[in-house]
Amino acid sequence: MSAFMTHFSFEFKTGIRNKNLLMMNYLFPLGFYLMMGAIMPGINPLFRDTMIPAMITFAILASTLLGLPDPLVNARETGIFRSYKINGVPALSILLIPGLTTGLHLAIVTLIITFTAPLLFDAALPSNGFNLFIVVAALALACSNYGLLIGVVSPSTRMTVLYSQIIFIPSMILGGLMLPFSMLPAAAQQVAQLLPATHAMNAFNGLAMNGTADFNPWASVIILATSGIIAFALALFLFNWDRRNSEQRGHPLLALLILLPNLIGILLL
Repeated sequence: MSAFMTHFSFEFKTGIRNKNLLMMNYLFPLGFYLMMGAIMPGINPLFRDTMIPAMITFAILASTLLGLPDPLVNARETGIFRSYKINGVPALSILLIPGLTTGLHLAIVTLIITFTAPLLFDAALPSNGFNLFIVVAALALACSNYGLLIGVVSPSTRMTVLYSQIIFIPSMILGGLMLPFSMLPAAAQQVAQLLPATHAMNAFNGLAMNGTADFNPWASVIILATSGIIAFALALFLFNWDRRNSEQRGHPLLALLILLPNLIGILLL
């Protein structure tokens, strides 16, 4: 436990001291939040009703999908994981600790957005704080483990950018952050239901913001949590200590299994 806490403390401090991680964990999401808060209400006054969940969702997507994978790939490429293995550090800790520390950073950013948005931009406050916490936790669980899985299956840092953007960019366009789900064409709605942002915004609206959900909000929470658990299990199963390791426990395409809960949701919701 002492070794685990030492590793956890080191990773948490790295998230603040490392310029790239500081950018992804704090500066980029909070800077985007301030910019959107200053611009969007003038264009669309209704944006105030969903500003807090939309900006929380953006912060989680940016921190996890754009910030988590690269350090994992770099550590594998430079042989850091190999030294961890020699010193008896389990793969579980290598994956679990970055996810937990990122979650702690996200909790801080979530609190900043939630308490400052009503004061700075007259944003609507959540009507149910406990449900807000549940949805944030489910989204962070899903996206953190997506980021870990991307880092495990990516052969290089260049590919992490591609894999991350496959989720990040559609989430910004179709995920309900700027454009309501109900305004999308039917085909686009089905694509949107493959994205964690869509289920997060649906759950936020139905459970925490006193809004109208487009489909069962608790089902969205279950889908987020389930896909996150599947993603972590796959990341652990596919984990490689070294890029020179010829042993491959499974094909990287197994990562697509994270879409299974979303596909079931499309059929049932």
